[in-house]
Amino acid sequence: MTTKSAAAAARATVYGYPRQGRNRELKKAVEGYWKGRVTADALRATAAELRRTNWLRLADAGIDEVPTGDFSYYDHVLDTTAMVGAIPERHRSAVTRDALDGYFAMARGTQEVAPLEMTKWFDTNYHYLVPELGPDTAFTADSAKQVGELKEALALGLTARPVLVGPVTYLLLAKPAPGVPADFDPLTLLDRLLPVYAEVLADLRAAGAEWVQLDEPALVQDRTPAELNAAERAYRDLGGLADRPKLLVASYFDRLGDALPMLAKAPVDGLALDFTGAAAANLDTLASVGGLPGKRLVAGVVNGRNVWVNDLAASLSTLGTLLGLADRVDVSASCSLLHVPLDTAAERDIEPQILRWLAFAEQKTAEVVTLARGLARGTDAIAADLAANRADLASRAHSPITRDPAVRARASAVTETDARRSQPYSERAAAQRAHLRLPLLPTTTIGSFPQTGDLRTARADLRAGRIDTAGYEERIRAEIQEVISFQEKTGIDVLVHGEPERNDMVQYFAEQLTGYLTTRHGWVQSYGTRYVRPPILAGDISRPEPMTVRWTTYAQSLTSRPVKGLLTGPVTMLAWSFVRDDQPLADTARQVALALRDEVNDLEAASTSVIQVDEPALRETLPLRGDDRAGYLDWATEAFRLTTSGVRPQTQIHTHMCYAEFGDIVQAIDDLDADVISLEAARSHMQVARELAAHGYPREAGPGVYDIHSPRVPSTDEAAELLRTGLRAIPAERLWVNPDCGLKTRAWPETRASLEHLVAAARTVRDELSRS
Repeated sequence: MTTKSAAAAARATVYGYPRQGRNRELKKAVEGYWKGRVTADALRATAAELRRTNWLRLADAGIDEVPTGDFSYYDHVLDTTAMVGAIPERHRSAVTRDALDGYFAMARGTQEVAPLEMTKWFDTNYHYLVPELGPDTAFTADSAKQVGELKEALALGLTARPVLVGPVTYLLLAKPAPGVPADFDPLTLLDRLLPVYAEVLADLRAAGAEWVQLDEPALVQDRTPAELNAAERAYRDLGGLADRPKLLVASYFDRLGDALPMLAKAPVDGLALDFTGAAAANLDTLASVGGLPGKRLVAGVVNGRNVWVNDLAASLSTLGTLLGLADRVDVSASCSLLHVPLDTAAERDIEPQILRWLAFAEQKTAEVVTLARGLARGTDAIAADLAANRADLASRAHSPITRDPAVRARASAVTETDARRSQPYSERAAAQRAHLRLPLLPTTTIGSFPQTGDLRTARADLRAGRIDTAGYEERIRAEIQEVISFQEKTGIDVLVHGEPERNDMVQYFAEQLTGYLTTRHGWVQSYGTRYVRPPILAGDISRPEPMTVRWTTYAQSLTSRPVKGLLTGPVTMLAWSFVRDDQPLADTARQVALALRDEVNDLEAASTSVIQVDEPALRETLPLRGDDRAGYLDWATEAFRLTTSGVRPQTQIHTHMCYAEFGDIVQAIDDLDADVISLEAARSHMQVARELAAHGYPREAGPGVYDIHSPRVPSTDEAAELLRTGLRAIPAERLWVNPDCGLKTRAWPETRASLEHLVAAARTVRDELSRS
């Protein structure tokens, strides 16, 4: 039984919802707008209909308070930049001329103007646009988006809560603008920013907002006393405003630690806290500070980042404990549901037994509503739900799908020697130079080439039975021939086959490994209009047969230049999947590494001399708290070495990373013991090259000179200047020339031009070096 006050308090809410629509209508409308096929009014109408559909779906499911402001054409941090008027000077004229076009110019750049830097949102695979700030930044409030979306929801008769990126997190995510000294601290602008937030809050209050949520996930990271003091000052000032709605400060992804007592005492009206995974520690901390007397607590007890059904009984137990720690307890997912697919009901290819184990956004919403009802009315009110949930959990726990004794025995037999190359790097490097005979500043690409409409159509036709396997493979062979021919004519030194057969760098491998499930409609936003379908890691992993050897060797047969074998590394295979939560990640990583090791060895046996094992997620998966990082990096780097250490010294092992803060993991990059690493560097102006140099990184590296997440074509001079910047940090004999990332999302015309300029830049700088 629950008390009357508990019943009154227990309401259901969420922080955010997938934006794309059931059929990715937003992606299609935005890309249509970029291509001139969709008008601005039509784009806005599509967006409004998607918001309306989401809110009504949430309300129909039983959500008592819907979020507004979480919808975005591209990125919610970029929306915040627009809200506070922190438009970079180079984009001001475009934003003034046309706000929508200027917004997309900041996100994607134009031929004339570079975009904002892009990096990962904490430890997720979602990318945000990094604010650029400096001592001269002047903030101005523009609450039109937030107010407009609130009014849309209120007009539907819904209780709505605007959700904003909090001011402290916004500044902690920002970087010094180009030309501003690198030691400038954006947090020094807090006193200048807070009045702008006060104005936005007043506008939202006037528009009918009772509550506004301010997201401060940056506070779950290790923060200095000065940063915590700044947060305390921010919420003292905002909480003390006379004309404001009630303030709900939210955090997620990890435990708050020292920030929780500060927020508990702040003059705000409630906290929204994550109680899943490592963030479960928030419960003990909250109890130790005496709870939140007189305040609202929104309890995130349904994991918003995985796809496994919630343990309803365990969550109810947590909620019951929390009832005594706040004036009112509401139920929510742990974070925005942006990070999971929309609905399991769309999945027709997953066995019904296994589908019972899964919960996407719609199912998680239902779990939140069920828990709120159980908290308010007692367990008898949800007895049938609890019984069904127990059966689902038991079905998964006892399923033979989840365990393979042979895989577990092999993983247990791994020794430290298995994860070490047979010779040190200096000896390997000499053997590789003699074998490959590459020029100074060798050029290459990361792996993928444009996935054209024809390729996607061929893949769809194969699935639908409109063409047979032979017809599909003929199309793949033709594409590989074109890619190899283009690279040879352009003068690229180490070639790739272009990956035309691959739908996604993780899903492609997941479809060929045991233990993985893949979806048809499980789309999740990665950045902008880029959506991926993360596979689901449900059981033990093995590789029944070679996955990449056939197409790699075919490409090599077309050229005398080396063609890279291309694999996705074990950490990224985990990070960009929904991983199992019933065993340690380290155990799963070792299983994946052993499966990939077999593939690496088969590639080498097929005379592949250069093998690239991509690990773009190594930094992304780094725990948010420093105390947790050493253990993670130990097993993560071991998994990479286990994948790659079975080859001969003359086989050159590459890895690739992109769109992350690499400075935090330079030692781990070193510990991978790869022979060559390529990294994103164009948008960050070669920052990573300087970080590698400061560390004394001894191996070869290719900091990117071509930003592939923008449609603009860098000139030869621009690429050459970036190369010269890279040479100030990395010696010429260890510097490679490459794009930031794969070219899958780019069109052929811009790809051709950009790579031609890249090769020309390498030749220009080689000539300069020969004359010096």
